Amino acid sequence: MTNPTLRESSRIPPRVFSIKSEPSLSAFKDLCSRTVTREDYPLSSDVSSNVPIYDLSQLDSSDEELLVHLQAEWHHILLSGPGVLILKNMFPDKKLIDKVNSVYQRIIESEKQESQKGDHFAGGLTNDRIWNSFSKHCLSAPYSFVEYYSNPWLALICEAWLGPAYRITSQVNIVKPGGAAQVSHRDYHLGFQTAEACAKFPIATQIASQLLTLQGAVAHSDMPVESGPTRLLPFSQRFEEGFMAYRLPRFTDFFLGSYVSLPLEMGDGLFFNPALFHAAGENVTRDVQRVANLLQVSSAFGKPMESIDTFPLIERTWDILREVFEREGESGGVRAFVAAVAEGYPFPTNLDRRPPAPGGMAPESEQQLLMRGLKERWDLSIVLDTLQQMR
Repeated sequence: MTNPTLRESSRIPPRVFSIKSEPSLSAFKDLCSRTVTREDYPLSSDVSSNVPIYDLSQLDSSDEELLVHLQAEWHHILLSGPGVLILKNMFPDKKLIDKVNSVYQRIIESEKQESQKGDHFAGGLTNDRIWNSFSKHCLSAPYSFVEYYSNPWLALICEAWLGPAYRITSQVNIVKPGGAAQVSHRDYHLGFQTAEACAKFPIATQIASQLLTLQGAVAHSDMPVESGPTRLLPFSQRFEEGFMAYRLPRFTDFFLGSYVSLPLEMGDGLFFNPALFHAAGENVTRDVQRVANLLQVSSAFGKPMESIDTFPLIERTWDILREVFEREGESGGVRAFVAAVAEGYPFPTNLDRRPPAPGGMAPESEQQLLMRGLKERWDLSIVLDTLQQMR
């Protein structure tokens, strides 16, 4: 006989998705059939195939009121709207991109001497990939690293989705002519696990996980559609069972018949919710190498995919940063770079050794320490000693 208490409990919704129950494809199709226009996002310069496009060359990064409204639009797009946006002219200095590409090429050639490696969806010699290009760029060429990651637009989009104290990681990917397309998927965290593993996480956690990461890419080459820029399925991030569904053949087939892919120019940025169904496209050109700096930005409350040791990065860039600070003061570029290179969230920590500040607030973060050091004109030895004492 069934326990009557258990019958009553069955009225409570399930805690997890069942691996035995296939999600509704018709509900998914209805969700992905929605549309948006420029009227929905007034600050956009265009909407193409449901993807809002913002021409940053027409916007003033010093207009505080504008930035507040931009972040509201971008957050809405990523959460409730199509889930993806394009930032045209995010890196307008093509000479800087060329300079950074040269750094990437030197790293690739150096790593090829050590081992054969490709990207995460193509074999050894088909494409080129640099894991943790963030740290490797800094240690190889600190001046261009500072210039690149002092981009206030990058800080603005990261904060729009994640709030402060985010952590940047990056991986360079070069897809050569003939490079194959990816299978549609969702991304880190749960997108990097099997369906069986995902099914163990509560439904609420699966929905909330998208709030912990921002996926992005900066085009380091022109990317015509034929070169295979990212395939996107607008609104698919809103499907609650998406981490259970994306591997299923019927959902894969729907993606292949419904995705959109937009061309990018060198210096453009593409940003999307990690729960968006997406896939890198096939490069069917004869002579275009599709080069992207893939950005994976993590919330202060999430675990990044790659470990970044900030100490050597700060050591390599401190004197450069001091020079910039002497010229610009606490500019948007300085704040953006400090946010990129140092930890903004002071936990976990040893509270016996680093007690909270007066009033019960958190102890000083690496970012706060660097800003204090800039204002007090610390030399390299002082900032490194103070950082080491913090650790």
